[in-house]
Amino acid sequence: MPVARASAARLSGRRSSGERLIVVPGVALRGINGWLPPHVVDNDEVGARLAVSGSWILRRTGIGERRRADPGTAASDLAVRAAAPLLALSDGPVRTIVVATMSPDHPCPATAPLVAARLGLAGAAAWDVNAACAGFVYALACATALVSAGQTDRVLVIGTDVMSTVVDPDDRDTAVLFGDGAGAVLLETATPHEPGSFGPFDLGSDGALVDLVITPAGGSRRPASPSNGDGRYLRMQGQAVFKQAVDHMTASARAAVDAAGWTLDQVDWLIGHQANARILAVVGDVLGICPERRVVCLERTGNTATASIPLALHTLARSGKARAGDRVVLTSFGGGLSWGSTTMTWPSTLVVVPQQDPEEAST
Repeated sequence: MPVARASAARLSGRRSSGERLIVVPGVALRGINGWLPPHVVDNDEVGARLAVSGSWILRRTGIGERRRADPGTAASDLAVRAAAPLLALSDGPVRTIVVATMSPDHPCPATAPLVAARLGLAGAAAWDVNAACAGFVYALACATALVSAGQTDRVLVIGTDVMSTVVDPDDRDTAVLFGDGAGAVLLETATPHEPGSFGPFDLGSDGALVDLVITPAGGSRRPASPSNGDGRYLRMQGQAVFKQAVDHMTASARAAVDAAGWTLDQVDWLIGHQANARILAVVGDVLGICPERRVVCLERTGNTATASIPLALHTLARSGKARAGDRVVLTSFGGGLSWGSTTMTWPSTLVVVPQQDPEEAST
């Protein structure tokens, strides 16, 4: 039997002649939480250092403020704050954790085992995914594949970044954009096609354009040393990245929608990587999704890298606007270059941990 025919039969649940029916488990979103450090940094504070006005930053990026972690705070600290409340929601032990981050606690070991230990999940399978700002979608793909394959029945997926540790505060191209934060979701086995399930994934990369978004030093190509100077900071070619982000996010979102068997006019919500309000606007316009159906939270968070997608998902969940069965598209783009998209149907039952607003973020 040709592979394509066998795959289609398995995924649809239809039995082909002479083939044993294989039912692929669904993977549904059960709970979600986000965490933002309490320290709010507004545009006037950032602009004073860069000799630009706060209104200029808002016009160019759509960002009005971002969060900054206290000195000594690491990606694992934010991850634990986001993920810990979700453990009480699980019907059983969580044995798998996938952490997406581009600002890990250490080059070695991975951050995920540190998070697992602090959550009291001794012995859990735990690893990091680094696909830059597209990392959370990549981590979701790993998690859903494991559950669908029967390797685990529930997974914590976390996006966490302390971008203030890797961004040059004097670099206008990056300092105005990035903030710190974390978001976490709990995924569990579900019946096939159950509301809350994630659809097909579209993932891609182009390493030939690695220099568009890069931290030059700190790896084996250019080890960290006192002579590296500013090489430890993230560098980005903004105009070129803008075009690449729009092109790949729109193409990837279309591919995911097509693979799910949807049309774009059937999409109820678009959740894009919260990089820049202008990018989100162009992507939404090209896809034909009206502004009222686009989830935007970057005005108060900035670009939180791998935390961007789960924080935007959390924003939609907290709004109460999404209804069971609503069709949602997630699309992201980051250094690598890397991009990734997926679809999901909004769950009928979802536990949403209330996230603090800036005025409530005192703990």
